[in-house]
This record gives sequence, structure tokens and C-alpha cells, in this order.
Amino acid sequence: MSSPSLRQLDIFAQMVAAGSVARCAEDMGLTRPEVLDGIAALEMRLGYRLFDDPGGEARLTPAGRKTAQAMMQLGGDDAPAAVDASAADMPPLQAAQPTPARDAIILAAPAPIFGHFQDALAAFEAANDDIAISIDLHVHSANDAAAALASGRADIAYFYALEEPSAPPSRYGWSEPVNLYAGSSHRLARADMVARADLAATPLLTMERSNGMRDIVEAALARGRASFAMAALESDNMLEIVEALRDGAGCFAAFGPLARDLGRMSGIRRLALDMPLPAIEIRQAVGPHLADKPAAEALADYLFL
Repeated sequence: MSSPSLRQLDIFAQMVAAGSVARCAEDMGLTRPEVLDGIAALEMRLGYRLFDDPGGEARLTPAGRKTAQAMMQLGGDDAPAAVDASAADMPPLQAAQPTPARDAIILAAPAPIFGHFQDALAAFEAANDDIAISIDLHVHSANDAAAALASGRADIAYFYALEEPSAPPSRYGWSEPVNLYAGSSHRLARADMVARADLAATPLLTMERSNGMRDIVEAALARGRASFAMAALESDNMLEIVEALRDGAGCFAAFGPLARDLGRMSGIRRLALDMPLPAIEIRQAVGPHLADKPAAEALADYLFL
């Protein structure tokens, strides 16, 4: 499972409850910059925005509302049943009242992939007001997806792979390249071409061991014969990683929205490798019961377009 730090989740939860960065900072005994940095680090980690104007009214984005509902899953060691995200849109008194029954579809995916689909999910729900889509952010690997689908914890699962796995049956969605980044002043960032031998003497910055994205990145590095001297920093706080990169502490491997964010930052450069690293495949798998859930089958095809 990939879990943002408890501090980041605490700040996010308190921002949801408080409704403003000023009140959140007061309630948690933090400064406004500390609160905003915590939210920014979590958004960078997830790959999508949680709040519109976090420094102002701190209104949740649609993706932020669903993430608030999935937060217990995101931070817990055991995955409870997914929660209907529609409750996040209701005032407290309305949420406690009986609501019309809605067909539930559970989508399991790594958080950055959920961010990729958030507009499509919102459009699908808007066109089908009898359907509620819940999210489970625990799935990262083929094994995670197989377990979630077999147990009925998910109807549709997206996961990371380096190639098509033997199980669960899946279809290829798209690929995302893995790139290496370093501070602009780092010797490798200034090189016209970086060989594997150059990496062997360089420290690596990584996410924490419990992070599901770390496993797939390490698998890609190993397959690409990219070995490093040691892990100089293990952190799920992306702002800490960025600061360490700018200080020249080592290299960091990333793909997807995180890589795109790093590529836009001042003081950080993508290394010009002499050979590209293996790309990460994003694959879709569906549950064995999907034939009995036409709405879920329709959503799986809709997301695949």
C-alpha cells in the first residue's frame, strides 16, 4: 500500500474540518506556511489538487471530496469497504437522512491514476445519477489488484506493471517513462550523457519502504541495470525530496504526474541517460462478477476509451 505521511493526512483532515488554512493552523498549533506546505506535499504525492485556493476558502475539489471519503483506506493497514463519495457533498443533517438507493461501483487504483480519471469519473456520475463511484487507493501491483477483485473489494482495478502479468487477466492502458532527476548543479545534471557507471557512485533518494510506488520504480531500475551507491534519503514528503535534490544530495526516480511536476520545477533537471529505463505499464483488470454489474462494465469501457 502507498500511504502519505500521517502528518500530511492529519493536516488534510483538519483542513477539511476547519474550512480554512488559518483555522487549521490555529487548531493544529502550526503556522500557515506549514499547513500549506503539508497540503502541497500531499497534492504532489497524489498527483492532483485537493483544494481550490487552499490559502483562501479551501474548497475541496471533486477529487478532494472523494479522497476525503477514502482517507481511512489510504492511511490504514487494512482496507475497509469503500465509502460512497456522495456523502461528502451533503450538509451534515442531510447526510444522516435516508437517501435513494444507488448502484455502487468500486474503482481501485493508485492515487495518481485516480487523478488521471477524476474528470471522466465526474462526467460518468453526472450522466448516471443512479450510480455512485467509490474509490480504493490501496492497489498498486498485479497482486494487489487480484486480491481486491477476488474479494469483491473492487469492481475495476488499475495497477502498475513492467509487462503483462499472468494474473489477473488485464488489458494494457498506457505506459509512463521512468526518469531520473537531480539538482541543476549536480554533476550528472550538467553532463551531456549519463552512463550506468555514473549512477553507481551516486546516492539515491527514495520514497519510504511502505510506498507501493517505490516497489515498481525499484523493479524498473533493476531491469534497466541502474544501480546506485546507497539510499541517501527515504521520505514520502515530496517537498523534502525536492529540497534534497536542489541541495545536490543525489538522484530521484519518478514517473507519471510526479515526474511531470519535477520536470517543471526550477533547480531540478532530468538526467540525459545513455539508455532509457523500462517504462511503467498501467493496466486495467475487472472482477469476475462484472457481467452481473452492467454499470461497472460500462464504466470500465468508458475509462478505457
